Amino acid sequence: MSFTIAIIGRPNVGKSTLFNRLVGQKLALVDDLPGVTRDRREGEGKLGDLAFTIIDTAGLDEGARGSLTARMQEQTEAAIAQADALMFVVDARAGLTPNDRAFADFARRANKPVVLVANKAEGKHGELGAMESYALGLGDPVQISAEHGEGMGELYDALRALMPEPSEDEEEPGEEDISEEEAATRPIRVAIVGRPNAGKSTLINHLLGEERLLTSPEAGTTRDSIAVEISWQGRKFRVFDTAGLRRRSRIEAKLEKLSVADALRAVRFAEVVVLMMDAQNRFEEQDLRIADLIEREGRAVVLAVNKWDLVERKPNLISGLRTDADHWLPQVKGAPIVAVSGMTGEGIDRLMKAIQEAYAVWNRRVPTAALNRWFEQAIAANPPPAVSGRRLKLNYITQTKARPPSFVLFCSRADAVPQSYLRYLTNSLREAFELPGTPIRITLREKANPFAHKRKRPS
Repeated sequence: MSFTIAIIGRPNVGKSTLFNRLVGQKLALVDDLPGVTRDRREGEGKLGDLAFTIIDTAGLDEGARGSLTARMQEQTEAAIAQADALMFVVDARAGLTPNDRAFADFARRANKPVVLVANKAEGKHGELGAMESYALGLGDPVQISAEHGEGMGELYDALRALMPEPSEDEEEPGEEDISEEEAATRPIRVAIVGRPNAGKSTLINHLLGEERLLTSPEAGTTRDSIAVEISWQGRKFRVFDTAGLRRRSRIEAKLEKLSVADALRAVRFAEVVVLMMDAQNRFEEQDLRIADLIEREGRAVVLAVNKWDLVERKPNLISGLRTDADHWLPQVKGAPIVAVSGMTGEGIDRLMKAIQEAYAVWNRRVPTAALNRWFEQAIAANPPPAVSGRRLKLNYITQTKARPPSFVLFCSRADAVPQSYLRYLTNSLREAFELPGTPIRITLREKANPFAHKRKRPS
């Protein structure tokens, strides 16, 4: 089992910068504004030959009971309980504060091994602040600069002393050791996206059965894209909670721009994207923009209409959702649409089943013989139009890959094929081979002329 280390400390001492340094990626949002991190984030850390699980936490701060700040501290306390060791980070440039001293007592009471890290210790001012941190009584401070990568050797020595010796017979399986069966059962990567305050975090908390992610009636509570592991009926999922996506013209603060960029990265990393809409304000312009983004990225899409418990029930309400979805989102026609309530859990089982079905469609390959038969019938039923008085000749089509289903169509004049005819072929493909909702890619390619390189005989 992986050794787990939680990074703790007051706000704005560089915990997220250190987290990013140890995982080797810019996973956590970093900004000069204190309190950027709210939810706890886990990653696979590596330092030299040391491998461990690292947890980035919200800054330890005092807040009224039930407030967002207090619930952020509860998230930090949960991370401390989960960890095998703690990295207590202080700002060497700012020196010790009363909060540092108070939270050092808190770290001692956790009864876990503690590594005292004096961050931002580069330069003369940083060195003086690092010396001051001896007063915390947590041992010798490790002087580092997480931003510039200084002091990582000393940090390695401190962590090496805490971690158990690796067993010689424990080896990580390589990519080539994974069987096809294991690959088919690996976790499905799912991103939950939508406008602010659509209920994304509440839904994930219900799936987990615990208050893992911070929720609030205030829009914009989620900032980082947080990944959590979920198991449903024996199938594993890696679910990403993301910040709400507003219209670009309304995004002003630098921090919100970072949050949106993080959410877009989660969409690109995902295999299935759940577009969550508010049941009382569904299919708004921003919902349509997000759906278009998902289609352009080539991800399988599931539409979730949340807060269904607040809607007045009327006859044919569910069938009306299907009609509305196909009307407003023709680019993902037939995408599964599920009415859910993240608060009560209504529709959760249907949503998870829809995610699995969308994932299966996204991975589907069409048999070549069946594809050829369909192609002949589609052209016979609706021949390509003549362009500039010349009939277009479509030769054959082949599927090049799945994820999403992608095809290459060989023809005589690729630049002359109208988009309307490509839409006809796409919709016909979708209906013939049961590819509802998933993006379909058709690339045009001109068939090589076998006589193009032959020289004319002299007369």
